Amino acid sequence: MNRIQRVAGLAMIAALSLNLGAASATLAQTPAAAPAGQEAKPQYTMAEYNSYQAAAAERSPAQQVKALDDFAAKYPNSALMIYVYPLYYQAYSQLKNYQKVIEYADKLVALDKVDAGARYQALYARAFAYNAIVADPAQAKTGATDAALAKSAMAAAVAGLKALDEVKKPDAMTDDAFATQKKQIQIYFNGTAAQAAMVQKDNASAIQYYKAVLALNPDDAITSYRLGLAYMAMTPPQQMDAFWSIARAVTAKGATQAQSTKVKDYLRKLIVNYQQAACDNLTDAELNELLQLASSSPTRPDSYKLPSADDLTAARKDMTMRSVIDELKAGGDKAKVTWLSACGLEFPEVPGKVIEVTPGTDAVQLKVAFVTSEAEFDAATTPNLDVKVVGQPDAAKLEKDSAVHFTGTLVAFDPDPAFMLHWDKAKVKEEDLPKEKGPAKKPAPRRPAAKKPAP
Repeated sequence: MNRIQRVAGLAMIAALSLNLGAASATLAQTPAAAPAGQEAKPQYTMAEYNSYQAAAAERSPAQQVKALDDFAAKYPNSALMIYVYPLYYQAYSQLKNYQKVIEYADKLVALDKVDAGARYQALYARAFAYNAIVADPAQAKTGATDAALAKSAMAAAVAGLKALDEVKKPDAMTDDAFATQKKQIQIYFNGTAAQAAMVQKDNASAIQYYKAVLALNPDDAITSYRLGLAYMAMTPPQQMDAFWSIARAVTAKGATQAQSTKVKDYLRKLIVNYQQAACDNLTDAELNELLQLASSSPTRPDSYKLPSADDLTAARKDMTMRSVIDELKAGGDKAKVTWLSACGLEFPEVPGKVIEVTPGTDAVQLKVAFVTSEAEFDAATTPNLDVKVVGQPDAAKLEKDSAVHFTGTLVAFDPDPAFMLHWDKAKVKEEDLPKEKGPAKKPAPRRPAAKKPAP
């Protein structure tokens, strides 16, 4: 709503400079001419006119309301009500009685023969009043959540857009100046309609109006963020469009550094919750890619998707170390899903052939070739598993070309041409640790499945 309030100031200036139907300037001081051959019939009496002029001249908003009440009591059906109602809502706006602003703006719009300028001004005043109610902390649980009030505000904002389209450019204003001011007011009306739609939980309409704002101002960070929230509130949630819109808010030129940082953190949490992947570094990589893509396009391409938690669960169902290696080497979208599914998981008793052993103070580093058969064992000369063994100093005694089985957590991988899976917190199978020197044992073929860490 802060965005709407900021635009309100600019829109108010535009409303004044457009000079649309100001009552004091357009009120005729003589009766309208009658048809030929007929005597002119004044639309109002001189007493009505003088009473109106006295109310219009009153500078105190409270005293002006009193004078207008007196006029309305004496002349409830006066032709001058078309000029009285604007005075009412202007005075109540100064008094910050926004419910009354709405009441009298509606009364003006309901009159017959109200031109587009006067109708536009009333509807603008109404939108301003509604936004003030929503922004008032004292009405956080009343006016700001009133669905009926929101429904009428949305309808009035849409009517305001229509009235604005019917307003003719003043002769003294350039085309560019008129277009610029009109654009700001269109943003304001669409933003008001979107806000009112959200209060009603009419997310589809909110999306429509937020998009209309962004079509006029693509770098509006707050509107992009709110559009993302509207997508998230859909049933079912439209996460991909939501992520894209919120990413647009992070990278928008209109966002402050504080806003960008805060929204980026929120977006990361949304992705984590959506995917429930185990490796934080993968989430960061996906987030950075999303921000880069969204910064260059206001619309998400259909091809952009992030695998969900259900997608990752399905990928883990029949996952083996052999399938992980083969799919990562193949590359493409399948490799991305495989890696998101596998990274951070613990794999039990992975079989291999020791190629290199590097003792260390806190850990033993093993370079191992993954093998599942005697033929693979005999042929293996190049490692593809980098295994960090912790809490087992005897692992340093493993000899080159010996057979080994380990249980560890998969944490990273290097793609081809130097393909390597990196493991952490690994433990070598006890019976594989050397007790005394002897011939290497070749592993029996096995197809280890991934085991998800205990929560």
